[in-house]
Amino acid sequence: MATDFGGAGGQPRHGAQPLSPEPEQPHDPVAAASHRRVRFLAWTALALGLLGLAGSIPAVMNQAMPRKFSAAQRQQITDWEYAKRWRGLQAGAIFPGSVGYSPPAALDAGGSLTLGARRIGIAREATCAAAADPAAARILDGDGCATLLRATYADRTDSYVLTVGVAVLPSTAQAAAAAQALNSAPASHGLGPTVRAVPFKNTPAAAFSGSRRQLSGIVDAGTYVVLYTVGYADTRPREQVAEDNYADGEMTSAGWGVAHAVLSVLAAPVPSPHCPGTPGC
Repeated sequence: MATDFGGAGGQPRHGAQPLSPEPEQPHDPVAAASHRRVRFLAWTALALGLLGLAGSIPAVMNQAMPRKFSAAQRQQITDWEYAKRWRGLQAGAIFPGSVGYSPPAALDAGGSLTLGARRIGIAREATCAAAADPAAARILDGDGCATLLRATYADRTDSYVLTVGVAVLPSTAQAAAAAQALNSAPASHGLGPTVRAVPFKNTPAAAFSGSRRQLSGIVDAGTYVVLYTVGYADTRPREQVAEDNYADGEMTSAGWGVAHAVLSVLAAPVPSPHCPGTPGC
């Protein structure tokens, strides 16, 4: 039997009381004001949150984009890459066992001859003050020289011997400044401030010493300054070798050849600075 709940237009069942509408709640101005205040605070909080989100978008985008290095930062990173290279290499890699170099023009008119030098020995790492002339050491130390590495070579005929020294500087700018100062320093009989000769017993360089150095030179690249000094393998004392064009040319070619061979290892181009985890800078 269907139950009649007293829908619209219907009559109440026998014995049932008609439903009465619930009485309206009296208006409470305090409660109404409180509700309005809560709504206002909620909308205010929402608006401030949206503003904060909008303001953070550029920062988030900056974090997502690859980091940009300034020119100074790129140079600093490049200098650091150069300056640390010598620590990661064996001494035999820095100073090759043999080096080929071009002869002086007076010896090779056709341009097809190649001369060579062989490594005799590698000295222990030393300070610039211990491994260079006092004048050279002052210049190098003034530009922050960290250490000086040396090795001695002889040409293939054992006629000439040379010591090459690698000064490690903190930056390319300091290396260039030191090289310029060394090249500008006064020279005596073709010998300017340079590296100390390193003799090795029972070799063609056994008698090689400071008094037997005939000429010297400077080459720089990256954060390195390479100093070389060349002399005869025999015991003849220092003389004005520049008066002998042939000897001067061949000694200079040998020194430059070995110096550039060393720099080709230490000052080889380093990768462009990049940001880990990003496509690049």
